[in-house]
Amino acid sequence: MLVILRDRFRARVQVSLARAGLTLPWWGALCATSVSLVFTVVALVQRDALLPPEPIALAGLIVIAPSLIWVTTAWIMPWVRMAALIAAASVLLLEPVLPDFAPLLLLVAATEAGSVLKTTTGIAIVTVTCEAVLIVAGVWGGLIGVPVYLVAILLGLSGGLMVRWYTRVLDAERGNRDASRDKALLAERQRIAREVHDVVGHSLSITLLHLTGARRALQQDRDIDEAIEALTEAEQVGRAAMADIRRTVGLLADTPSGSAPLPGVEDIATLVERTRAAGLAVRYTQEGDLGLVGASEGLGLYRIVQESLVNVVKHAPGATAEVRLNTGRWGAKLIVSNTLPTAVRRTSEDGSGLAGMAVRAAQLGAELSAGPQGKQWIVEVTVPGTRAVQA
Repeated sequence: MLVILRDRFRARVQVSLARAGLTLPWWGALCATSVSLVFTVVALVQRDALLPPEPIALAGLIVIAPSLIWVTTAWIMPWVRMAALIAAASVLLLEPVLPDFAPLLLLVAATEAGSVLKTTTGIAIVTVTCEAVLIVAGVWGGLIGVPVYLVAILLGLSGGLMVRWYTRVLDAERGNRDASRDKALLAERQRIAREVHDVVGHSLSITLLHLTGARRALQQDRDIDEAIEALTEAEQVGRAAMADIRRTVGLLADTPSGSAPLPGVEDIATLVERTRAAGLAVRYTQEGDLGLVGASEGLGLYRIVQESLVNVVKHAPGATAEVRLNTGRWGAKLIVSNTLPTAVRRTSEDGSGLAGMAVRAAQLGAELSAGPQGKQWIVEVTVPGTRAVQA
């Protein structure tokens, strides 16, 4: 029960501070209020005026009133609070004692002014008013130790200004942390979007090639066996694509959706073979040790080959393609080329696939070029050796 009451009180204080535009922690406001009440009670006890009908007991009511308004209405205004502290100290200093706790209320007011007021003018007004009350109490009221209290007011103001500075630094740090978190989330979403784009685009292209082959086998050749084989291949490609999508989307979840690894450089041969079986005339040559290519580099190269072959199917139907991969301690070099039919023209601005490949290459620290060279469209990627796994 006590924990529930504490949490409710904390939430109420935070709401009040937020309405007043204050970024102080809830316990800071609570401590300031508690300290001012303690100082007021001690000052009243020093004067034997803790309870009415002593007129000076009005000081206690003046200090308590803003707190009562705050607790009952969740409304707080710094000016009201500081004015109450100054007024209470003025009433108490009508009957100064030795030693006197009443001037400490002015110390609290100056500290709060330095920490919460938003303008230099407001801080100066509160500080000067506190100093003036002390001077008047020393000259006409007989308060002893005025110079010490004056210095204490300035020290309280300095403490308040330090709290303001630390609060601003904390707010800036929180803002930078939130901005960094949002940036990281955006980058992760973009990465997953590229993965889904590559998986879906490739699988749909290969599936459509198989479906086209099945349709032609039924329409032109009346070959049911060939049609069934093409449909079976399409089904397998679809199932594999679904598994890839589940693994990729599983990155969004708190727990992994499966243990199957993401594709790597060694899977490029299977990718090319699957594309060839779907009807695209593509050849694959590989030189060097694939073990020198790291997992992240392998995934990036795999996705670039995948997107390149999809682009061949979409933009150059009937073309022939070639995938060449060369690896070594110096790095890895990938070239995907295809013939350009005269009726088909492509530019480096077609679609979002090339942009996605450029981002992947940048993440690997690689150099990528894509564009027409003579009668061919060539995608070339070079991964530096510093990114390769050393034997």
